[in-house]
Amino acid sequence: MLTHLNPDDIPPVKVGPGCYRRDVPALGNVRAWFVDMDPGTEWPHVDKHGAFGESVFVVSGELIEGEERFGPGSYLFFHADSQHQPRSETRVRLFGFNLL
Repeated sequence: MLTHLNPDDIPPVKVGPGCYRRDVPALGNVRAWFVDMDPGTEWPHVDKHGAFGESVFVVSGELIEGEERFGPGSYLFFHADSQHQPRSETRVRLFGFNLL
């Protein structure tokens, strides 16, 4: 069985001003999602990761973490017990996943 989804067809959940999440089906204890951030936005809170961390792939646009900039095709792994507050000056779409 196959499920095909276009992220743009999934109703977004507003996380904060200009920040939207679209949850997608995943295996077992994995949570998977797309995040869209409008130009000039910052994630509305510090994102804290527990025992398993988080993986993020930059699909399009540019993600800023601290003073580092990551463009399309970048893969970021946030280790267990890490925290960050991403932002974008242009616009960014991310695909991410983590264990529940």
